[in-house]
Amino acid sequence: MFVAARSRAPSASNATRIAAGFATLFRCTGSDAACADTLGGMRRSSLALCAAVVLLAGCGDKDKKDPATSAASAEETAAPNVVQAGAPGEPSRKISATATVAPIKHTQADIEFMQGMIHHHQQAVTISDWVPERTQSTSLRLMAKRIEVSQQDEMQLMRDWLSKRGVDPDDHTHKHRAMPGMLTSRQLSKLKAARGKKFDRLFLRYMTQHHMGALTMVKELYDKGGGQEAEIGQFVMHVDSDQSIEIQRMAELLRDL
Repeated sequence: MFVAARSRAPSASNATRIAAGFATLFRCTGSDAACADTLGGMRRSSLALCAAVVLLAGCGDKDKKDPATSAASAEETAAPNVVQAGAPGEPSRKISATATVAPIKHTQADIEFMQGMIHHHQQAVTISDWVPERTQSTSLRLMAKRIEVSQQDEMQLMRDWLSKRGVDPDDHTHKHRAMPGMLTSRQLSKLKAARGKKFDRLFLRYMTQHHMGALTMVKELYDKGGGQEAEIGQFVMHVDSDQSIEIQRMAELLRDL
């Protein structure tokens, strides 16, 4: 009896020879030469086929993997590689997938940061609006316009963020609280009265001071454990990156004066 499990089908020539041999076997008694030749061919074909079946079965065993090893490998493949971005200047870190199931909630520090940053941005927009009438520098005009447009957009984003969380975006509590980088009333008066190159230098120095204050506010937020909620986390990283780039650009403009 031939077992064909996990083996290839015999070639057409071998199958034909074996079938013909069986037909002859039932007709022959084995006494004549023709029957002997046929039986001999059958034996050789049968032995070749059996050897092939045994060889293929052995190879199949090598392909089998240990169930425990396969399961562990499947788990490793299925498990996502989750990386949590770090705060500006901090490295990212790997966390378990289960740690991301529950979304991180905003904190009181996040709310106070957004409220304060709205007021902080408003001052930057105000002094940027003074630039067109007080400078002859095209580069400074473009820089001021960029600051004005980007910070107006960010102010709207912060107002929307607060409203979605049930916080009044028009709460002016922070208007009377000193924030890093904010220009004093004396500095504002001095800048507003200046013209030409003097205005250009004051604007670049004061706006750099203002931007540095925003970066300090970002650092203070992280120090308080804030900035971890997804939406505010992205916003804070944008503020840090964008204002750092603008600080560098303003330093280049100041050197060229």
